[in-house]
Amino acid sequence: MRLAVVGKDVSKSTSPAIHEFILHSFSASCSYERVSLPPEEFSAHAEELFTRFDGFNVTIPFKGEILPFLKGLRGDAEVFRAVNTVVTSTRLGYNTDGYGFMLMLQNAGVEVKGRSVLVLGAGGAGRSCIKKLADGGADVYAYERDYPRLLSVKEELGGFTPLADIPLRPFDILLNCTGIGMHDTEGQTPEISLEGRKTPVNEALLSLAGTAVDLIYVPKESELLRIARSLGKKTVNGEAMLFYQAYLSDCIFLGETPESDEAGRLWNEYKKEVTE
Repeated sequence: MRLAVVGKDVSKSTSPAIHEFILHSFSASCSYERVSLPPEEFSAHAEELFTRFDGFNVTIPFKGEILPFLKGLRGDAEVFRAVNTVVTSTRLGYNTDGYGFMLMLQNAGVEVKGRSVLVLGAGGAGRSCIKKLADGGADVYAYERDYPRLLSVKEELGGFTPLADIPLRPFDILLNCTGIGMHDTEGQTPEISLEGRKTPVNEALLSLAGTAVDLIYVPKESELLRIARSLGKKTVNGEAMLFYQAYLSDCIFLGETPESDEAGRLWNEYKKEVTE
């Protein structure tokens, strides 16, 4: 099989290493490439992807751009109108991000059913997490600096409480989906409105959280997670989510049935391999 990850700049993507590890564990013969495309050139080159590859993964900013080239959507891709996995033979699109997120929490020992969760950010990642958490029985609250956008997400998905201002109260889980804390914002935490005052996420809020989760995995410990850890809180970064969403993608490519125990075993084996 010829597979690839396609994005604006995937030159440093770890996807090939992750996918090749998973695919080889299934004894699949495959290659996995990186394809970087300028956003303005994606439409002109999209058809080539279907002739070059048996399947491909799509990342920022093309998860929506690929839709016109597909014959149908399945599962979460239908809900979010965003695709990260494409099967060439059927031209069907899938979205495995939500699966990866929930499996990350499950295998990290973070229970969501009946728990209160504060989600920061309602962009693509935030929307996916909000929906999965609500479906999993969590009591979800979400904050987004662009409050009108948050209200539109509420209208679209339902199942959560939108917040224009965050109350200083306990939450079982605090989840950062904003991306603040990586790249040029490394060392920072998201700015929020807390009790009517604009402030970066701080000890006052994190001290009331049971668990802090950040989808960021570069750096391995964001500033938000560092503060939470210093307060004795359980912390989870997003590295496992990347692996688990790749695992489900590969199950789709190969026609395999995903199993959470198998995914967890492979993740532990992969971590051991890359640290040796």
